[in-house]
Amino acid sequence: MNLLSIFLQAQPQGGGGMMMIMMGVMVVGFYFLMIRPQMRKQKQEKNFQETLKVGTRVVLTSGLHGRIAQVQEDGFVIETLSGKLKFEKAAVSREFTEARFGDKSKTSDKAEDKKEIETEKK
Repeated sequence: MNLLSIFLQAQPQGGGGMMMIMMGVMVVGFYFLMIRPQMRKQKQEKNFQETLKVGTRVVLTSGLHGRIAQVQEDGFVIETLSGKLKFEKAAVSREFTEARFGDKSKTSDKAEDKKEIETEKK
């Protein structure tokens, strides 16, 4: 045998079972690292959108800030400084709203409503 024939010899077959195990581990890894957290995030976003009430201050995905004036089946009417606009429920972002207002989005609404009522009375 010459040196060239030794280098060109094929490896023995039989590593197919190990290959299938590695593919299975990769699929399970992708599920726990990518798919499951995304599903959890979508569920939290949907719950947030369903629990919004009239008067809550929100930030939309487009960056628009406003207060919910009316809740409808297919969306919200958002009151801004320039008027009232209708948006889909999916446009309200939990991440932006919590980052901007945090827990004070509900408590400060009551304080601001009282201030508005007092200024209207004067």
